[in-house]
Amino acid sequence: MNILRILVTRVFYAAVLLTAVLVLNFSLMHLAPGDVADTISQSMGGADQELLDQIRADYGLDQHFVVQLGRYIGNVLTFDLGFSFFYNQPVTQLILERLPATLLLVISAQLVALIVGVVLGVISAQKPNGIASHFVTFLALFGYSAPVFWTGILLLIAFSLQIQWFPVAGMRDVTIEGGFWVKAVDVAQHLVLPMITLASVFFALYSRLARAAMMEVLGSDYVRTAKAKGLRERTVVYKHALKNALSPVITLAGLQFSAVISGAVLVEAVFSWPGLGTLAFQSIIARDTPTILGILFFSALVVIVGNLLTDLALRLVDPRVGGKK
Repeated sequence: MNILRILVTRVFYAAVLLTAVLVLNFSLMHLAPGDVADTISQSMGGADQELLDQIRADYGLDQHFVVQLGRYIGNVLTFDLGFSFFYNQPVTQLILERLPATLLLVISAQLVALIVGVVLGVISAQKPNGIASHFVTFLALFGYSAPVFWTGILLLIAFSLQIQWFPVAGMRDVTIEGGFWVKAVDVAQHLVLPMITLASVFFALYSRLARAAMMEVLGSDYVRTAKAKGLRERTVVYKHALKNALSPVITLAGLQFSAVISGAVLVEAVFSWPGLGTLAFQSIIARDTPTILGILFFSALVVIVGNLLTDLALRLVDPRVGGKK
């Protein structure tokens, strides 16, 4: 089976899954108590039944559920995610405005967790009973057991309020003037604490998995043969063993991408990071259904695409994956 056929098959299944997610999300939001009319009436201090019926008619909420669902799916196919009554903007525009901040946070946290986790996992695997191995185990257990919002609050207290190395909240300081590099450094300073907070949980997973996979590979026959031929330890570990040990780590990284996005909601709330997580939190408080549905759809799309790319990356790293028997 060539790579093109695999890609076409995966895209077809992804489209089916995305449609199912659309229907499920819309159905759950429809079954939830309250709607746009209730929220608007509360913001107005109350409204009579006639006004509520008029608001529901304006938003199409008086139509049958199947009609609403069909219209929503049709709009999504044309990249129309609806209109936010709370922000008074198209949902697509809102998501695109907040997307760069979330992507910066999520991708940087994933890269840091993946690189640091794999490197420390490989180091600890070479001496399973050494000090480095015990230190990595301690960091992994702490990162995995600590709630992400609690870790964020501790980092804020330590490095923003006490030592004052990093800003307290936000993505940039609006009072700073200067060129591109000045503003880039400012954003980087704001990014450090949220990135470490989000990466802490996933570093724990990657380091433990990399350690276990590396220990298994280092005990295999071909590694012993390579050592018997007189190859240097560094060459055996990083050129021969690491490539095969990376497959389960890459798989986990792709599967955990959805958890990174959901974790970003809490991290962005703690650090007031202006991304999709903050937008989702504010939309839930305001019961802004179109925006919530848009964010859920976009998150599902990112997860599905991430899993697709993970599958393709695995086939490139390890040709044995999906090969013919």
